Amino acid sequence: MTLFRPCIDLHQGQVKQIVGGSLNDEGAETNFVSAHGAAYYADLYRQNGLTGGHVIALGPNNQPQVLEALAAYPKGLQFGGGVNLSNACDYLEAGASHIIVTSYLFEDGEFSWSRLNAIKSEVGPEHLVLDLSCRKTARGWMIATDRWQTITSTAVNATTIAELENHCAEFLVHAADVEGLQAGIDEDLVRLLGNSCSVPCTYAGGARSVADLELVSDLSAGKVDLTIGSALDIFGGGGISLQDCINWNNQQF
Repeated sequence: MTLFRPCIDLHQGQVKQIVGGSLNDEGAETNFVSAHGAAYYADLYRQNGLTGGHVIALGPNNQPQVLEALAAYPKGLQFGGGVNLSNACDYLEAGASHIIVTSYLFEDGEFSWSRLNAIKSEVGPEHLVLDLSCRKTARGWMIATDRWQTITSTAVNATTIAELENHCAEFLVHAADVEGLQAGIDEDLVRLLGNSCSVPCTYAGGARSVADLELVSDLSAGKVDLTIGSALDIFGGGGISLQDCINWNNQQF
């Protein structure tokens, strides 16, 4: 069954919703900047029993907000953003349920099995979420690292998913090309994930209404969960309310 999964995106110490493909060292095209800190949203999700959500630090200057969010909802949120072998356990000890890893797993654009095995041994596969966030190219969907700006040589396809899913608890997949645009999900990517994944998988990018929860459920046969950001009322959106998402989840049980 497809569930709504909440998110908290941090950029320069603030909760924001951005256009994912615009993120670079100079900044990002921003849809929303919250007056609230990350702990406010973490506590909101905790109070409403929303599980499996994530906190993502997009670049530097976010550490205090990250730690406050994890403390506000212990073991209720996953964390990603600059996670590597030296700090992964620190985030678990700070309250993260899982750590989310992307860029650390690549060296010079090439996937590193030795790095995957090292961090898997450090935290345990049951605490590891592999981020397969990607961009569409002529070769298909390719994993993108470094705030989605570096396109690697690793494709997001059935073969890659089959190779990786025995090493982690879940996948997180941002469709970076549609992230933050509220112009609809990447239906082909969701269909691929539904056909290929046998571990839990969360898709993010382009969702704008309750209809997209229904669409993801249909395309993936209920195997892929959905994160909704910029369209959500708590992030200044007008497409869907948090209560709509809570109601959807409750109807799935």
